[in-house]
Amino acid sequence: MADVPMLEMKGITKRFPGVLANDNVDFDLYAGEVHTLLGENGAGKSTLMKVLYGLYQADEGEMRLNGEPVTITSPTSAIEHNIGMIHQHFMLVDTLTVAENVALGLHSSRGALTDLDAVSEKIVDLGSQYGLEIDPAATVWQLAVGQKQRVEIIKALYREAQLLILDEPTAVLTPQEVDQLFETLNQMTADGRGLIFISHKLHEVLALSDRITVLRQGRVTGYTTTEGATRASLASMMVGRDVKLAPDKPEVETGSAALEITGLRVIGDRGNVVIDGLDLDVRRGEILGIAGVSGNGQRELAETIAGLRDAEAGSISIAGTDVTNGRPVDVRAAGLAYVPEGRMKDGSIGLFTVAENLLLIDHNSKEFLDAGLLNFDAIRTHSQTLVDEFAVKTPSLDTPVRSLSGGNIQKLILARELSGTPNVLIASQPTRGVDIGAAEYIHKRLVAQRSEDTAILVISEDLDEIFGLSDRIAVMYEGRIMGIVDTSITREEIGLMMAGVTREEAAAG
Repeated sequence: MADVPMLEMKGITKRFPGVLANDNVDFDLYAGEVHTLLGENGAGKSTLMKVLYGLYQADEGEMRLNGEPVTITSPTSAIEHNIGMIHQHFMLVDTLTVAENVALGLHSSRGALTDLDAVSEKIVDLGSQYGLEIDPAATVWQLAVGQKQRVEIIKALYREAQLLILDEPTAVLTPQEVDQLFETLNQMTADGRGLIFISHKLHEVLALSDRITVLRQGRVTGYTTTEGATRASLASMMVGRDVKLAPDKPEVETGSAALEITGLRVIGDRGNVVIDGLDLDVRRGEILGIAGVSGNGQRELAETIAGLRDAEAGSISIAGTDVTNGRPVDVRAAGLAYVPEGRMKDGSIGLFTVAENLLLIDHNSKEFLDAGLLNFDAIRTHSQTLVDEFAVKTPSLDTPVRSLSGGNIQKLILARELSGTPNVLIASQPTRGVDIGAAEYIHKRLVAQRSEDTAILVISEDLDEIFGLSDRIAVMYEGRIMGIVDTSITREEIGLMMAGVTREEAAAG
């Protein structure tokens, strides 16, 4: 490792109105290493990286590249200093080819004309060198998720990035694609590049990193190496206390199927088939996890069960009641509780208060009416009970929900949905974007609900969550169930199934 860091950030402080996002943060990176930046949502990771990439300007502190002071005022300035950034959400133009996306914004050797032949040739060379093979003439919208990420990395390499920021780069990849990505990243560090890795997946952090810096509430709370760290110790550094990464699941005797789906066929927003002949059942007292890469019909499945999207064919029943293409109110009457993946878009109303959001599905209940008018005393008593029971941190019941943290909004939605006695609970991406402490609590409540004889369908792109919660796992690929397995399955096998391989083929290797 070189004596002088390729990057030094000293005393970085960044303030927003009412928020100290970064508080005197020190961070450095050496050529040939992976330095992970770890922390909960809101810890200041993204702010620090946006300062490095020129999207924000620090209020205090300094940066040095290879020992020389620098001021980076924009992403263009960052690129000129050989800094690249791979965003979690791809920054590609779907209607353009791979070569056109790579060339976008760059000067051409032919002046006003594009030089796509030369660009394509270099894309092929970079792909061969780093295991990122891609067809330069392919249109981006036709590419698989893993291939789109290759294009993002090639864009950075084409611009000769020596320092690369990777923001949650594995969020939409199968385990096999993650392995391939890590091989590429290791090749990049072997060539002398420095990588800053941002991820919440602790096993990946331990597998890839050389050093780890932990942020909490805008401050650095610890440094460690992978040799001296475990998933539990990293989680503790992030939260400030011991964290249970997987919930305790008591033995529960399962009952009859409370959710039964047969031959389900659903058409998506673009007129294509997004669910194709799907059969599934979830029994009382079990958690069935749905594993799959984003965009393989999981969201449409949840919406169709909840009555928010019509099925073209097939049937859905809840506790023996046929709810196929039923209105949401009728599906709820049959005993469905639903935690949607978009907590602000679909699960709550940001301008409404905590109490109003807790009443959204029960506002017509006789319990909260008095002579046809809302009984506010009963509503406040009910709301306070749920806030206390589900540990929702809020200044008051009159606080607008948009003012709460993501984890507290998710706990509020869970409190509302479980306030009755549901036959079936759908929890879609239940801990996406919430901190480890809130995720720990949500997992505990889901397992507790399992013991209440509820049939629970958990849809998640986080395999750690799927393995930790599920009694059985159904793997979805392109709207079909590739197989239903128990949790003894390996990550390699489930990764193959997530890529379209059948259970039998995956088991055979």
